[in-house]
Amino acid sequence: MNDKELVEKDIFSKVLRAGRRTYFFDVRATKADDYYITITESKKFTEEDGSYHFKKHKIYLYKEDFASFNEILSEMTEYVINHKGEEVISERHQKDFKKESDGTEYSNSEEETPITSSNSYTDINFDDI
Repeated sequence: MNDKELVEKDIFSKVLRAGRRTYFFDVRATKADDYYITITESKKFTEEDGSYHFKKHKIYLYKEDFASFNEILSEMTEYVINHKGEEVISERHQKDFKKESDGTEYSNSEEETPITSSNSYTDINFDDI
């Protein structure tokens, strides 16, 4: 057996880009030519000097666990959607976010603090000065 035959083979791949995270879904073959799945999360971190690095986390999922994994993943995703809806909470951190249900506007800070008249800013048009 040569070295190429000892290396695990990629069979099928999909990529999901999600902001600073990228998810790689790969079907791979073992040396015995059986298939399994790897799921890799890669997250980009930028340093103050502009350089960056990636942190990666990998899950190996074997055929004997597919049914149970899929069942639990489906149950968990349904639970989250049923209890929190499909609204993406991180959108609240975007500038000028307005929650659809009550029209509350949130500031663009780490905390989800509603803007009230005591902490809101006046829009100034510098052409008027």
